[in-house]
Amino acid sequence: MAEVTPMIYLIDDDRGVLIALKRLLTLEGYLVACYSSGEEFLRDHDPEVPGCAIVDLGLPGIDGFGIQEMLSTGLGGRPLIFLTGRGDIPASVKAMKAGAVDFLAKPPDASNLLAAVTQAVKKDAETRRDREQRKSFEQRVSTLTLREREVLDLVVTGRLNKQIAADLGIVEKTIKVHRGRIMRKMGVRTAAALVRLVTRRQD
Repeated sequence: MAEVTPMIYLIDDDRGVLIALKRLLTLEGYLVACYSSGEEFLRDHDPEVPGCAIVDLGLPGIDGFGIQEMLSTGLGGRPLIFLTGRGDIPASVKAMKAGAVDFLAKPPDASNLLAAVTQAVKKDAETRRDREQRKSFEQRVSTLTLREREVLDLVVTGRLNKQIAADLGIVEKTIKVHRGRIMRKMGVRTAAALVRLVTRRQD
């Protein structure tokens, strides 16, 4: 699959800021979409597009915190970098606690902004990769029969075949058959790999 160029969403009601930041980010090879309000951005936002958003905290209408809250409650999470002209420390703390990647005073230093964008894009890629892996895991689990799910749950606890057979009231040979089918469906070759896969997804 071809690598997709991240989209950087700029949301600021200052046209001069939008023009300057778009020029800077475009020169770095990013795709850039500009919005003058939170409402406009949220109407157009596509959570499937990779990237991050740079948001003026003090937007009229839906402000930066409003955008952050709406993205985190159903519109698809996206790493945010906040800009502010006030240098508001309490707001900075609130933004970072809520998951913002960075909080920069306006006008932002170019190197600091680009470093924050690099971090945000990396965070977004990691989140999307984890989401795809979790989705793939859940799809594989859904192919297991009820009995195979029971066996899998016991395998993960470290139970031996004979112990699982006793727990479920069936013969050990049948447990071996179930384990083989489980590993095939889950795409692993060893019990250790199976346990790692399941426990990683349960974290």
